[in-house]
Formats: sequence, C-alpha cells, structure tokens
Amino acid sequence: MLFGFHLLFLLAVLVKTDVPGRIKEDTTYWRKQGIQNIMDAIKTTENTNIAKNIILFIGDGMGISTITAARILKGQLAGKLGEEELLSFEKLPNTALVKVYTVDKQVPDSAATATAILSGVKTKNKFIGVGPDAVLNDCASAKGRELKSILKLCKEEGKSTGIVTTARLTHATPAAAYAHNPNREWESDLNVPMKVGTDCRDNAYQLVTENKDIQVLLGGGRKKFLRNVDFDPESGFLANDGRRDGLNLVEMWKNDKEARNETHAYVWNKKQLDLINLNSTDYILGLFEADHMQYDIQRDTGPNGDPSLADMTQKAIEVLRRNDNGYFLLVEGGRIDHGHHANQAKLALHETLAFEKAVSIAMTMTSEEDTLLIVTADHSHVFTIAGYPNRGNDILGLAMPSAPENTPIDKLPYTTLGYANGPSYSFAGRKNLTKVNTTTVDFKQESGIPMHHETHGGEDVAVYSRGPMSHLLTGAKEQNYIAFVMAHSACVGNIGISCSEGRQHYKTINNTERHNWNISQRK
Repeated sequence: MLFGFHLLFLLAVLVKTDVPGRIKEDTTYWRKQGIQNIMDAIKTTENTNIAKNIILFIGDGMGISTITAARILKGQLAGKLGEEELLSFEKLPNTALVKVYTVDKQVPDSAATATAILSGVKTKNKFIGVGPDAVLNDCASAKGRELKSILKLCKEEGKSTGIVTTARLTHATPAAAYAHNPNREWESDLNVPMKVGTDCRDNAYQLVTENKDIQVLLGGGRKKFLRNVDFDPESGFLANDGRRDGLNLVEMWKNDKEARNETHAYVWNKKQLDLINLNSTDYILGLFEADHMQYDIQRDTGPNGDPSLADMTQKAIEVLRRNDNGYFLLVEGGRIDHGHHANQAKLALHETLAFEKAVSIAMTMTSEEDTLLIVTADHSHVFTIAGYPNRGNDILGLAMPSAPENTPIDKLPYTTLGYANGPSYSFAGRKNLTKVNTTTVDFKQESGIPMHHETHGGEDVAVYSRGPMSHLLTGAKEQNYIAFVMAHSACVGNIGISCSEGRQHYKTINNTERHNWNISQRK
C-alpha cells in the first residue's frame, strides 16, 4: 500500500512537471536570473516629475495570498506550471507594504481603508470620508469632520476625474472618493434610518448633487439611483429596492448636464457604452446592474451584458485624457472581495485576473513620465495556500498527492486553497473530496470556523507603482501614506512640505508652487 502511494506520488511529479518548452531550472538558471534581476534594479532611476495624471487601482480584498494564487492560475491557464508567472502590475518598479489596521480595529473594513487611501487620514470601521472622532450613525457628529479626498483635490486644480468599479458606485471604496457619512451602509435613502432625518444624505444623493463635476462614473447599483416606482431595464419594477424619497437620481444627473449644456451619456449595457463618441462626450454615467456587476467569469459578454473592468478603464482614460491639465481616475476591482466572502476562490481569482487586465490597459495607454500609477488592495482575506502540493499542481485542485508524512490525520484529501472561516464550514465534518470537481465556479473551499460570510484579514497588503515620485512607495508604511504620495506627486493639497522637496529639477506651475490646499479637515 505504501509502495502504491509512492508510485502515485512519483507519477504525479512527472506529469505536473512535464510542460512543453519548460526551462530547465538548474543552478545556472537561478544564477543567471539573479544577475538579470540585479541589472534591472541598477537601471531603475527615480522619476521626480510632477504627475499630470494619477490612476489608483484598488483590488478590494486582494491580499498577497490572492495575488500569489491568481499569478499561479494565470500561468496554468497559459499551459505553464504557474508558480513562475507574474501579474502585469508585479512588474512595476516600486513595491511597498502598507499596514491596514484602523483607529478602532485590528482588522479593517473597506470603508475605513478606502478613506485612509484617498484622504490621508485613518478612521474607524464603517466610516466613509469622515474622521475618527465622528460617532457611528450620528449624523451631527460627522459635520465638520469631513475629509477631502485626492479626487476632490485634483478636481479643484482643474483636473478631470472619474470612478470605475465592478461593485455598486455607492459601495464603500468608490464612495470614499466623494461621500461623507458615519455609516457605510447609507448607500441610498432606503438605507438611512428615518430617525437620522435629512441632515445626512445617502451616498447616491451626494454623488449626484454634490459631485456634479466627476466626468466618468461607471459601475453597478442602479437601484440606489432609481425610485421604487421606476422600471429597471433588466430587473423590472424596483418596488422595495428603489428609492422612497421620490428622486430619480439618473434623471437629475441628466438634467444637470443639460442645464449646463454639457455633452453627456447615460448607459446601462456594453453596447451603449461602445457606441458613445468618446471624442465629444464630456460626462458618462454607466450603471450596468441594479446591484453589483456580474462576476467576470459569469459575465454576459453580449451587447446587452456588462462591460469588463478593462473595457470601462479604457473608456474612462479615453475621456479623461482630453483634459490638458490631466486627470485622477479611481479603478476598483470590487468583486474579488465578494468571491472570498463566499469562500469561492475561483470567482475571486478570476476577478483578480480581470483586474490585472484593466491595469495592463492603463499601463499601455499611459506614460510613466507623467502618470503616477498605483496598484494596491484595501485589505486582505483569511485565504490560505497550503499543504505542500507539487510544482504545477492545479491551484484550484487537491493538495494531494503529497508525501506520506503530510497526509491529513483523517486521511481525507483537501484543497490547496482554503479559508480560516466562512459559510462553507461543514457541521457534519470534513467532506471526502476524492471524486469532487473542486475547479468549478460553484465549489466552495473548506473553512475552519462557521460564519455567514468569510471575514477580512488583518495582515499588510502590497502596493505596486510607477511614475512620478513612485519611488516614495517602498518599505513598510501606514495605509494613509498613499494619499500623501499622490498629493505630493501631482502637487495638490497641503501636506506640510513644498512641492519642490525631493525634486532635483523642480518646475513651478504658473510660477506658483502648488502646495496651498487642504488635503483634509483633521478634526
């Protein structure tokens, strides 16, 4: 029996490593690779230009284990072993780690982390664009504690701005760019408790009425903008899901642009987005689903379906780059997070690969001479890669066969990927996965603790960057530091130092140093 196990183990090694065209990874290979990496690093120079443009990519929940697993999956989908692969943004010249804890929690939520990244101030979980001294659900406590985001700083300096997400446009990460609320759940008036009154307005209302100059808005969440008596083009009448205040925010958005004689387009499917004349349209509102957009691997790619994150990113850049003063663009891969919360690693990893394609589009369409491009995550997940699987083992498959000493005590096979907690916990004990296809979209990796939803992780997340002043993003930093780098790179906001600091050949803009604006109201 033991002989049979060793034979199975040997066969598995032979099969997994027999990849056509595979480079022999001998001693010489690794030494040559090390030398090449040194030479590449030596050639790296610091870019101290002033950033005309800033593109901030946030992979929601894209922790380092997610990046690793997605990297392997990408390689295996291309017929490689997988482990040697790199995602496009991993090739960017500068890398840092950021600490994601918040003012009140070891493990953060997306509201507080997005607020830190975008405003430069760490706050409490569930807070959107307000400082840590506010009180949860207390509208009055948020007044005077609003934080100004990098998006608003860029808009004040005449730059164009845009937000692209696969989540609802009113969800935590995108909302932190424009809204101020002491509860992230206040996405529409339907979500705001009646006792709060009208002093605190929901995220959707703030987006349409207080942020009229954001030129590109692409994502999901139509139900947060339409009334409960409105007809949704895909869902039918919204009934209990729509707004109850009688406001159709889509019509309000269109009316505002017409009143100001601005060229604009409202779209809700890929075909409509593709038909927009991007050379003459100044404002775009795209709401492609009543709720979050579809997972990329399940996305309807037909004309009436959803555009991909890469599609939306490309359209956004094409519109925004017409501004000679430059632009700020926030792009969120919002559904990486949702796949993990459901313990469905395949969904999360394919969302990561869709996110990577969007980054690749931006890298191709921009120059590192004048565009600061940052790729990061807001937080991680309790997502693991374990079990000593062989090189090239299917990242979505079982960790077995393995050496006899690594066999589980209960003798049952297990997947390489797993979760510390979540909804896939089995009260009946571990399942026998011997004949189970663990690579399907619906498969849920096992979790160790039963939860309705898997939780976030509290470990550091990575930041990758290129462009002006991106060399400042190295080492281990607090998460709010990212906002200061963006502000200093583009010379917007008052961060307490002159724009000339760190620039050997500093050039003034209009003969005036641009360092007189508040990055936030720190109260």
